[in-house]
Amino acid sequence: MGLSLSHEVLSLALRDPFRIARSEHAEGRRITTVIVEVRHPDYPDLVGVGEGYPDRYYGETPETMAAVFPLLLAEAGELATDLTEAAWARQHLAWLGATWADRIRGNGAAKCALDIALHDLAGKVLGIPVHTMLELPTQIPPTDFTIGIDEPAVVAERAGRATGFPALKIKCGGPADLATLRAVREVFAGPIRVDANTGWTRADAEALLPELIDLGVELIEQPFPARAYRDLAWLQERSALPIVADESCVAIEDLEALVGIVAGVNVKLAKCGGIAPAREMLDEAKRLGFRTFLGCMEETSVGIAASAVVASLADWVDLDGNLLLAEDPFEGLELGPDKRWRLADRPGLGLTRRAA
Repeated sequence: MGLSLSHEVLSLALRDPFRIARSEHAEGRRITTVIVEVRHPDYPDLVGVGEGYPDRYYGETPETMAAVFPLLLAEAGELATDLTEAAWARQHLAWLGATWADRIRGNGAAKCALDIALHDLAGKVLGIPVHTMLELPTQIPPTDFTIGIDEPAVVAERAGRATGFPALKIKCGGPADLATLRAVREVFAGPIRVDANTGWTRADAEALLPELIDLGVELIEQPFPARAYRDLAWLQERSALPIVADESCVAIEDLEALVGIVAGVNVKLAKCGGIAPAREMLDEAKRLGFRTFLGCMEETSVGIAASAVVASLADWVDLDGNLLLAEDPFEGLELGPDKRWRLADRPGLGLTRRAA
């Protein structure tokens, strides 16, 4: 008997409405995420917990994830043979991520959920934190805080509540972008990161660029549609600010096409397939000369804790998805006063499910 998997679809309310330029989910008031649990026949009392965030933009739904899980689990069968050596678990989990990438195209959220659960389970079997198993540092950059599209005064009010964060990420891609950013600058003195989520045209970018520089914006994320490489290159040539690819950079195979096009890339576990693929992708992005942004979806602490494991490899960190939820169903992940996630010293990811 091999590994077994169960999954649960969660619909969770957001603390504040959260819209982006290509929003689809419940008018920005609720999100849908998928939690999985994996069990090993030799360790019946231990459960590995993972999470994948299905985004229709990338072709995923809870239903597609459920359909792919058995295929992914079949490839993971060898993991049931031995989990007693950290080096073996680390190497096999990396091999498994590469195998999934080779044999099943896309489906990043499904891969992510199972990858995280297997890392969590391996850490629990070994009795060590995931970051220790992977030999990664605990010191990571602080996270920024993201605010969705809304009326400029509303965005500014939310920015005023988030002044304890070292940087703010402001969603743009609407007619009030400049007014919104000016309103935010009135209440927040730190770096502002702009994310248009494919919502700009060349004319928008050309008009906004000098204003963004005057406002002290730190970077511009995904201003144009995903495959608009010429537009991205055109803007980066004219911009003193780094242009960061997000929707244009889903998995490791997308990196080569972006060399010489943009200055940075945004890596997300839910896009690329989990902890092991994210580590490989961050390393490869650095090798190719990119600055690296580690991002997230509107996930629970499971997805954020897993992302924090590899955050030491990133230049910028945007791991605030669980902070956007009205109530996080998991506990155990702590945010320090310096807004750095504190990696748990407990086995696995160190999380527990809150009592209902």
